[in-house]
Amino acid sequence: MMRAGDEGVPMMSQGRTRRDILKLGAAGAALLATPAAPAAKVRTRAHIVIAGSGAGGIAVANRLARGLEGARITIIDGRQQHYYQPGWTMVAGGVWPMERTVEQSNARFHPHGIEWVRDFVAEFDPAANTVVTRGGQRIRYDFLVVATGLQLNYTAIAGMDEAALGQNGLTSVYASPQAAANTWRLMDTFRRTGGRAVMTMPDTPMKCAGAPLKVTFLLDDRLREAGSRARSQVNFYAGGNALFGVRVYHDDITRRFGELGIQTQTEQRLTGIDIGARRATFTAADNSRSTVDYDFIHVVPPMSAPDAVRNSELSWKEGPFAGGGWLEVDRETLRHRRFPNVFGIGDVNGTPRGKTAATVKGGAPIVAENLMRVIQDQNPGSKFNGYTSCPLIVRVGSALLVEFDHDGKLVPSIPFVDPLQESYFAWVMKVYMLKPAYIAVLRGRV
Repeated sequence: MMRAGDEGVPMMSQGRTRRDILKLGAAGAALLATPAAPAAKVRTRAHIVIAGSGAGGIAVANRLARGLEGARITIIDGRQQHYYQPGWTMVAGGVWPMERTVEQSNARFHPHGIEWVRDFVAEFDPAANTVVTRGGQRIRYDFLVVATGLQLNYTAIAGMDEAALGQNGLTSVYASPQAAANTWRLMDTFRRTGGRAVMTMPDTPMKCAGAPLKVTFLLDDRLREAGSRARSQVNFYAGGNALFGVRVYHDDITRRFGELGIQTQTEQRLTGIDIGARRATFTAADNSRSTVDYDFIHVVPPMSAPDAVRNSELSWKEGPFAGGGWLEVDRETLRHRRFPNVFGIGDVNGTPRGKTAATVKGGAPIVAENLMRVIQDQNPGSKFNGYTSCPLIVRVGSALLVEFDHDGKLVPSIPFVDPLQESYFAWVMKVYMLKPAYIAVLRGRV
């Protein structure tokens, strides 16, 4: 039996030793982490506030600290730890231990000399160039970078109790590292006996839209590994009309699910759950409802911008992103469309695609470079194409390397990797190469 923490890679069958794979990972990380060319520093006395210190906030902070001289940079975030969230699906599938995704101090990634306000932003007042923290501090800024991430709305599902995750077959990879670990614990128990699994996806924009699919593929693979797939039923309920926003991948995943016997239903939103009875309620596009019993369920909640953004003047007021209160930025410059001294990075942005760590990798240099241009009274010159990447695991030891832009056009970055062909290389990238590259993004080195 494969144990959590052994990486889930059948090394000897691939003709490689662990040392060989680690060398490959280090080489790949170095390839992905090409250092940016040094540039002359911009002198300024501006005060820049960065709301949030996830991947986006820290990556921008490091770039600004290196590119500016004399600036005051303040990060506002109450989190003490830093989470490598792309690793949570690996934890949920029994591939990584939870500890591999948790850094004990967020400060270790902060640039030297910045101010860290250990609180959360409760209110944005862009007309007054001010943010207000939950503790009541009013902090003025000259420039603002919104990097708050998004909000998981578990309470939008009637009967849902986030505290109950890990009990009665109830799982969710999104809530926390511990929730991801609990997902594996319940998956490991479920695969011993089999039964009915219900996998869900909301109809809202979401971070790492591939995660519900990865967990489903991994569950199917673990059931087969345990010899219990034949006595199990796996159902996938998508709240929207597709399994993936890029049509070619929707079609490919639909085909793969069909071949694996995973039954799929679209336009079925999870709107209620009876945790004790293990019964889920789904609402269709015509508002009709149906219920289904389960032994194992993976809940992916509706998502939106955090309330502080959603209830502010910074959010979209009309159009497709208004309902979720997403930050109103230009999709290319990542500058706010109505408040020119405000930029957005990461999951909070109301843009067509991209709520992944790869999007932060592409967006952080755009935000930093354009903000520095605005500080110098110049127009933003750098444009983001919306690059998004998702190593989509299809089973332990194999994955698809999914890469696309704002318009859903495939933009493969590695010539020898077919974007529609699963490969061991894409799996190795996910397991070994992407976390070192992620750390390099945080440091502002790529």
